Amino acid sequence: MSDTDFLLAVEGLTVSFDGFKAVNDLSFYVDEREIRVIIGPNGAGKTTVLDLICGKTKATSGSIKFRNKELTKLRENQIVEAGVGRKFQTPSIYDDLTVFENLEISYPRGRSVFGALAFRRDDAVRERVQEIAEAIFLSDQLQRRADFLSHGQKQWLEIGMLLIQDPDLLMLDEPVAGMSVSERIKTAELLHRIIKDRSVIVIEHDMKFVEDIAHKVTVLHQGQILAEGPMEKIKTDPRVIEVYLGH
Repeated sequence: MSDTDFLLAVEGLTVSFDGFKAVNDLSFYVDEREIRVIIGPNGAGKTTVLDLICGKTKATSGSIKFRNKELTKLRENQIVEAGVGRKFQTPSIYDDLTVFENLEISYPRGRSVFGALAFRRDDAVRERVQEIAEAIFLSDQLQRRADFLSHGQKQWLEIGMLLIQDPDLLMLDEPVAGMSVSERIKTAELLHRIIKDRSVIVIEHDMKFVEDIAHKVTVLHQGQILAEGPMEKIKTDPRVIEVYLGH
């Protein structure tokens, strides 16, 4: 295994559950400041790939290198500290806290017990919260309790809670599921804005949204890559149409 210029290099990744290979000898590479979208039928292994990258699931074999650092041996919290942020399908925000408070407690200094005790609402935190709130279209909602937000706004808030930790790689699992058309358009705008400083991997079923955001699309089928490339190429690939887009 040699060092690469890629932000993320996944090579020969395999995970078996009771002899079933959910991900089978998978290799793909993500560049700096790239939006990579992973698509494919249910059971193709999409979420499992994110689980492997963030350490929630351990690989049976293969390598995941992030900035040339091997992730497969690290624990979940060490992977977060290395700069990988992950948003799951259901938003994990604190409903009884305000938008401001949700962002504030996600600020990196507050992570350890000692950090939380020594934590002060200084100007740096306030400025950062304000900056993130503007990026996620919630600057006028800072004092609202999170449970009063719309479904789309809750998704944005959770993306903001990850962004405030400043990850180099952000992984989003179906971020626009259940969103209105206008919210989907704004989410695409948000993703294009945040990749100035990072890369994003997105799992998505909404093909219109995929077209709006993807630099490159990876199509998974039965734990392996069926096709990979720009959306224009993927849309016309006969194998992709057969197993996925033709439904």
